Amino acid sequence: MKRVRNRLLLGVIGLVTVASLAVAGIAGAADPTNLTSVKVDKAPTIDGQVDSLWNSAPGVTLDVAGGANLPASATKVNLYSVYTSDSVYFLAEYWDPSQSLRRAPWQKQADGTWKKLSDPNDKGGDNNLVYEDKLAFLWNINDSIKGFNEIGCAAVCHAGEPPKPFGNKYTASKGELGDIWHWKSVRTNPNSQIDDQYLDDTRYDATNSPEAGRKSDPKTAGGYSDNQTDDKKAPKYAAPDQKPAPPYWIFDKDKVALDDTKYKANDEVAGIITAPIQGDRGDISAQGAWKDGKWTLEWGRKLNTGSQFDVQYADLSKSYAFGVAVFDNAAVRHATSGLAKLTFEQAAAPAPTALPRTGGPTVPVLPIALGAGILAILGFALRLKLARR
Repeated sequence: MKRVRNRLLLGVIGLVTVASLAVAGIAGAADPTNLTSVKVDKAPTIDGQVDSLWNSAPGVTLDVAGGANLPASATKVNLYSVYTSDSVYFLAEYWDPSQSLRRAPWQKQADGTWKKLSDPNDKGGDNNLVYEDKLAFLWNINDSIKGFNEIGCAAVCHAGEPPKPFGNKYTASKGELGDIWHWKSVRTNPNSQIDDQYLDDTRYDATNSPEAGRKSDPKTAGGYSDNQTDDKKAPKYAAPDQKPAPPYWIFDKDKVALDDTKYKANDEVAGIITAPIQGDRGDISAQGAWKDGKWTLEWGRKLNTGSQFDVQYADLSKSYAFGVAVFDNAAVRHATSGLAKLTFEQAAAPAPTALPRTGGPTVPVLPIALGAGILAILGFALRLKLARR
């Protein structure tokens, strides 16, 4: 009964919120933002540097809100896309005043032991202090996720679901699949890749599915792992020169056994071993670069990868729904966009009006936060409706 009362209370709050936003003229916050991908003859160089080819792409600005550590909990993502006869490419630029690469390193203590640094306020995989910057996209594979094309990521976000303090991600039913592109500035960026993952209907289980519906595409080799001894009390490997971090990753091909005598108190050693991902999971090439308070990220993949775990752009006449998440030195607490859709321009595109590529966020925080609240409420209502069918 208590759970039912809580759901009823959430429903009442949602109705009041939506009514208030309608009066304020903000009720259209869930309308999709349309990104147009422009046909080009030559693929861009994926190096995190903006070249003249991107001038042909009109681009859009996505507002994201919520999450941890972002200035005033709001920022903007400038997003562009171009495509060739067989591949599609993206450019994202967003404001982040601090480059976060110090992801849970090992630190030598005064008594000679090692300590893996973590956020003292971590509430279960919720590191917001010593982590990395990330950017993620979620796509609706074959339009299979009910409600996604109307409200975006809110259709799969189960916020506050116990036992996790910030909930889980999973789809409502078997056969509903989402394609996750998860760029990680420490674990995948050194190898110029995005971690290609997917989302299904798996519920949370502490032993068998701690990540609920979020899974990784199959791989044949490579990837990343924690740098730790079997007893998890110290780092196992070091960089070839045995120098302290940074960098906060060690390439698997270069790793050497750690020589403890090379390190003094407060020295740090990278907590991550990384290698290029091979196979389905590694089919997205990417490179991000941070400068003057802004991340610039370029990436690309085949229009049709042939994988059941990927969105396939087989029909260039249709639109493809997606959502964006920005992680500012955060493991899970991300800022989220509303619904967006990708379309492909088949004719010659008009000269675009370039979006600003400097400066910080100027978007008012309150309207976006309220809009994000609407998406969460709509997602809850939709899931409740589907559960009753």
